[in-house]
Amino acid sequence: MSKRNLTLLIIGLIAIVIIAFGFLYFYSPASKLGNGTTGTNFLSNLLPFGKSKTTTEATPPANVSGYVPETTTEAPLVVKLAKVSTMPVAGFGVFMKERFVEMATIIPQGITIPTENPTTGSSTATTPTKEIKPTPPPTEFIPALRYVDRTTGNIYETFADNIDERKFTTNIIPEVYDAYFGNNGESVAMRYLNRDGKTVETFIGAMPKETLGADTMTNEIKGYFLPENISNINIAPDTTKLFYLFNIGNNESSVGITANSVGDKKIQVFSSPFTEWLSWWPNNRMITLTTKPSANVPGYMYAIDPDKKTVNKILGNINGLTTLTSPSGKLVLYSNNNLSLSVYNVDTKETNSLGVKTLPEKCVWGKLNDFVYCAVPKSIEKTGYPDIWYQGEVSFTDEIWRINIADGSTFLISDPTNEKGENVDGIKLAMDENENYLFFVNKKDSYLWELNLQ
Repeated sequence: MSKRNLTLLIIGLIAIVIIAFGFLYFYSPASKLGNGTTGTNFLSNLLPFGKSKTTTEATPPANVSGYVPETTTEAPLVVKLAKVSTMPVAGFGVFMKERFVEMATIIPQGITIPTENPTTGSSTATTPTKEIKPTPPPTEFIPALRYVDRTTGNIYETFADNIDERKFTTNIIPEVYDAYFGNNGESVAMRYLNRDGKTVETFIGAMPKETLGADTMTNEIKGYFLPENISNINIAPDTTKLFYLFNIGNNESSVGITANSVGDKKIQVFSSPFTEWLSWWPNNRMITLTTKPSANVPGYMYAIDPDKKTVNKILGNINGLTTLTSPSGKLVLYSNNNLSLSVYNVDTKETNSLGVKTLPEKCVWGKLNDFVYCAVPKSIEKTGYPDIWYQGEVSFTDEIWRINIADGSTFLISDPTNEKGENVDGIKLAMDENENYLFFVNKKDSYLWELNLQ
């Protein structure tokens, strides 16, 4: 064989080997390589391009229900939930309080700061090069809280943005079960049972004056008592007046009185042979009265004009009726004996269901009448509401929701159980004037909480 033919033969054999290995690499079944392995093929290890791992994904079942999940473009709120009080409270008030702005210390030019020589013990003198007039530090107004200790009647206070509980008064009024703050936190009404265990006493007091920047005072409150056995009390939205009800003639009729925040300048604006009322003061032109609710009894709501002393019926014939009127007085949030929450428009006489189950007294209106914030039970069992909740036979575990009145959309703000590990049955909801904070009391233990909505 010639040398030329031998060379061609060798080249042909090499080509056949390459083609054979290529066929094995690209066309051999995966089962021959072992389960879940890449095999030991020399060329596949040498030339790793085209490697792949076969995976099988489950195909979700087709949606035949016709339901399309709602989407929201609203950015989630940055919230912070915190317990405010270190004791059960009888009530609280929210107001704006002035304080100095914390600023970094600035050394004026031309001033020598005294320094001590560690060797001689002498110090340099402070020698200003020019006269400098002191400038008062700037101040700011921040939401603040005052609340009453249920056990002692002492009043405590703190700022909302920096919880630092401090005792404000030292009055001892044992077992205060209800408290209201007026005049932007400068007056308080405290209710408690007398020693006989039957007579309801209502004490009205004015707060001691504070000095800006001074330490919290521990002075006594000076005041006097309203008539005995007041059945209901409410504070005007501007906190300068109060409205209260008490029964006369062996509980044969009730009388409604308005007075200023310290109980002076009393004016009778209402009287009725019916004695079981709950009041609410949404604005200066309207005080609402709703019959005390019961699951199997029709309830009614009326509106009083405190200036004209007229009474108008708003809602009626609803079993278990409880209400909360908006700041404008045009919308009434109400629920019935199965706790279905609805809104009644006073002008149009129309009712819209909000698709939520809770009580209006577990809600608070935004000042623009467009939203309500509510403590909404995660689950509701049994029947006979609101009686069994008032009587303590059942207790709820709530989430905090914001509800848009216009379209009924809801937005979950906070779940205290998940965030703090505590079950909350929220009552006495309130907001600061800028609606940056939501405050409430846990009915289970009467501790005060705040929710930062900023």
